[in-house]
Amino acid sequence: MTTQTTADKTVAAPAPNTPSGLIGIPANLGRALATGGSVLAVVSTFLAWTWTSAFPGDLTVYGYPGGLQVLVLVGGALATLFCLASYGVRGLGWLTPAGADAAVKYAVLGTFATAWYTVVSISVDLGGVVNLEPGGYLVAAATLIALIGALALPFERPEPDPIDPEAGGWEQFKHDAGHALAVLRAAFASGSPRPVRTLPSYAEILIIVAVLAVGLVVFTYGIGTEYDELFVGFLITAGFGFSALNRSGLIAHASQISARHQNITVCGAFVAAALFPFTQTDDQYATLGVYILIFATVALGLNIVVGLAGLLDLGYVAFLGVGAYAAALVSGSPSSPFGVHFPFWAAVLVGALASLVFGVLIGAPTLRLRGDYLAIVTLGFGEIFRIAVNNTDGTSGPDITNGSNGIASIPDLNILGFDLGVAHDIGGFTIGRFANYFFLMLLITAVVVLVFRRSGDSRIGRAWVAIREDETAALAMGINGFRVKLIAFAVGATLAGLAGTVQAHVTYTVTPEQYLFAGTTPPNSAFLLAAVVLGGMGTIAGPLIGAALLFLIPNKLQFLGDYQLLAFGLALVLLMRFRPEGLIPNRRRQLEFHEEADAPTVLSKTGA
Repeated sequence: MTTQTTADKTVAAPAPNTPSGLIGIPANLGRALATGGSVLAVVSTFLAWTWTSAFPGDLTVYGYPGGLQVLVLVGGALATLFCLASYGVRGLGWLTPAGADAAVKYAVLGTFATAWYTVVSISVDLGGVVNLEPGGYLVAAATLIALIGALALPFERPEPDPIDPEAGGWEQFKHDAGHALAVLRAAFASGSPRPVRTLPSYAEILIIVAVLAVGLVVFTYGIGTEYDELFVGFLITAGFGFSALNRSGLIAHASQISARHQNITVCGAFVAAALFPFTQTDDQYATLGVYILIFATVALGLNIVVGLAGLLDLGYVAFLGVGAYAAALVSGSPSSPFGVHFPFWAAVLVGALASLVFGVLIGAPTLRLRGDYLAIVTLGFGEIFRIAVNNTDGTSGPDITNGSNGIASIPDLNILGFDLGVAHDIGGFTIGRFANYFFLMLLITAVVVLVFRRSGDSRIGRAWVAIREDETAALAMGINGFRVKLIAFAVGATLAGLAGTVQAHVTYTVTPEQYLFAGTTPPNSAFLLAAVVLGGMGTIAGPLIGAALLFLIPNKLQFLGDYQLLAFGLALVLLMRFRPEGLIPNRRRQLEFHEEADAPTVLSKTGA
């Protein structure tokens, strides 16, 4: 008797770790949709998006992108390049050393967000979607198609954590929500970039020059945005574009190349910054530039105290005020009771030394405290300074600072016969008053960067890092903690006073209200600390970029009115939640927040 067996025709379920996308369509189709949608988004920018020029940017022209169309064009072109690289097109492999899929998702998402923000703004401002032209409908459909395709790209899904079978409804909900968030993060994650191969020195220097040139173009475009809608679109495009470049691995490769030529990179960065006034047709945006440099220089000085030494200083803006008031008192201002007029070099020394003395006087009795106690004492010093200069008006106290009226009519600087208060013609370019001060502050910023680099690489810099990491262990190893912290406090105060001497002449007037703990406009102690944390503690580029963002964004978001600080605070909370180490982190701090990252072969001391 024979037994007949039939094969099991049940289809096997896919393995749980099989890569799949967020949207259940085939990966090949999704990649094609992402590529085609990105190409159509680029094409749509050459069509009219609306029929009237009432919407800012004049999006009525065929064949010539303008306003927000330029941002969609850039985002669409970047997404197209990443899509083509994901197909393995010859010559584009260098674009995605860490893989293409995550970069495609960020680039497509940024293009979609900018395009739909524009379409919605047109519809709201002009009174409905009937005001859209074919180009507007095309860009909305194309970017939506591209987004659907990008979300279909496969990725490794994480395994869900085990849960108690007897868990209640709330525990089950938290478990499911946590797993969904983990899946979403995995969908936009990328692999580790492959090591960048060594190129000839001239080629690597050309790459550094190209990166700096792109940075100058982006900054000049952002600071020169003429209306609110364009600046919001710029923030969207720049944010998602940077994320796409980071996920592709290009940022990591650029960082490795610049690390091989640190001196050339730093010099090139200052040359690129010096070219900024020559890109402007008037002095309007040079004003923002010089204030950004003042804010960034003070933030870099605070970075020595907070980032390297680990001392939480909540009254740091007072040292900026000490330098500004000291320089104003010897500037020859008619409001000064001293009636003296020092030359610039002497005023700089007076401001820096005054801040140094105050730093030592405040630090000596208080630096034996730690943590929150030190923060409270420094916060009190900041408020004492503001109240003191407010009361030395001749009525409540001696007549020194003119009270709440401040010291006004501070004359412009004159350095070796060069009057910074008047315009000068250089090579056919007219350099206005604020551009003159921009160059002066750029020189002072270079001095501060040099001090930061040399001190961070020195024996005292290593002692600062040891105190920051574990003060008890540092003391046990023989480090004089009090002396080391006092030096950090004094150096940081001196650098802030140095910037304050220039601020007094730029603003013409110094008043107590300029040096608050917190306010709607920087510089103040809260914004300075936020700039250090946002940019990346212990690095050079971090506080500079953080200060630029914290000064530029509130200046451009004034149309939000009373909701400005709400939106700004929400953005900071989200950034600290998802990138607590800052925009440009020190490698050691990055490992502290992301333990799953690979340990570097060499730990940077200053993250330069």
